[in-house]
Amino acid sequence: MDWFLKTLKENYANFDGRARRKEFWMFVLFVWLIYVAISIVGGILSYISSILGGLVYGILGLVSLALLIPTLAVGVRRLHDTGCPTWYIIFSFIPIVNLYFLYLMIKEGDKGPNEFGPDPKASGDDPNPFGNFPPTPGNNPFTNNPNV
Repeated sequence: MDWFLKTLKENYANFDGRARRKEFWMFVLFVWLIYVAISIVGGILSYISSILGGLVYGILGLVSLALLIPTLAVGVRRLHDTGCPTWYIIFSFIPIVNLYFLYLMIKEGDKGPNEFGPDPKASGDDPNPFGNFPPTPGNNPFTNNPNV
């Protein structure tokens, strides 16, 4: 939920910089959950009354319009993280070609800074309290000697 709110509050229409995979996919997950929840409520209410169902589906349309800009913005920032230009966002609207867009969204971002900004993973804003978990070889968390 923090990633979704961070995208809405801090980066609503920010098309500059880079977005991690986690930021993009958590945003997509919560948008999807919102759509499913509103659609279920709309389906139930339209069974009771077509006017109530139409009202809820109208609200779903307004929510879709409100989330259009941040969805495009986080997609563009995710493209920037993979080193792709902004205009590649068009690929998401073209059938069959959108599979390439999906590949770009799944692909790991460029390590280190690129032409769009610093590496978002290097900023250290990950809320993971466990740091290096699972431990990597050569970094034994059970000894005090880091050379073991």
